[in-house]
Amino acid sequence: LAPVDRDRSYSASPAYARALMTGMLPQVTSTVATSALPIGVGSSLGGLAMLHAAVTYPGSFAGVFSQSGSFFRPRTDGMERGFRFYQRTVRFVDDIVADPERLVGLNVSMTCGTGEENLANNRSLARRLRRAGVPTELTENPDGHNHIGWRDCLDPGLRVLMRTVWDR
Repeated sequence: LAPVDRDRSYSASPAYARALMTGMLPQVTSTVATSALPIGVGSSLGGLAMLHAAVTYPGSFAGVFSQSGSFFRPRTDGMERGFRFYQRTVRFVDDIVADPERLVGLNVSMTCGTGEENLANNRSLARRLRRAGVPTELTENPDGHNHIGWRDCLDPGLRVLMRTVWDR
């Protein structure tokens, strides 16, 4: 789903999460037969957007598959301070485990390249989610922030998440 303004939409935007959950997702599930909750999939800021939507609307996703998620925090991502929606992103990432009820039933699979600036923030978020009781896997691949690296991690990352949440 292409946003009108990628940075604004994907950076933990309440308006985008609301549009996704109240407009786009119901339209898809009313058109396509489903037997289980969907998995939200996104890369970079899209990975952040999917996790934000899943946490903002608990119980809407069975899992989130985030590749190279832009989970900015001041300790690991000072270089991103110039990003227009940095503070909003940091607030969401910092507060993600503040209300454990929002995380119940969520499974998370993350991938990130070992050559990425986002590796430290992905590792940090994976640890925090696990401590909060969220089943979370982080796969690190020897690549960067690019489509080839993301493609190379679809298996096992997405496959294992799909089996975990849909083969129960």
